[in-house]
Amino acid sequence: MRILFDHGTPAPLRSSLTDHSTARTQDMGWDTLRNGELLDAAEKAGIEILLTTDKNIRYQQNLTGRKIAIVVLGNPQWPVLRRHVDRVVAAVNAATPGSYTEVDIPS
Repeated sequence: MRILFDHGTPAPLRSSLTDHSTARTQDMGWDTLRNGELLDAAEKAGIEILLTTDKNIRYQQNLTGRKIAIVVLGNPQWPVLRRHVDRVVAAVNAATPGSYTEVDIPS
C-alpha cells in the first residue's frame, strides 16, 4: 500500500512498514496543505493510507465517500510509539478504502 505520513508522524516509523511504500507530506511538496486539500491531493496521487497525528480530522472533515484510509496515531512521541509499533503495523495492514482507525498508544 502507498502510505502518506503527515508532518507530525515520526519518520522512524517508516522502517517498520517495509511491506509498504511510504512518503512524507514534505517529500510530496504537500507540507503546507491542510486537511481537505491534503486528502484530495493524496487521493489524486493514489495514496491509499494517510498516517496522521491529527485526532480531530474526523470532526473537521467529511470523510464520507473518501477512498483514502486514515490511521490516527494516539501518541506521536517516538520514544513512546516505538514500543507499540506492532499496533500501528496491524492497523495499517487492516486498513480498507475509506476506513478510519485510531491506534491507542499507552503512555
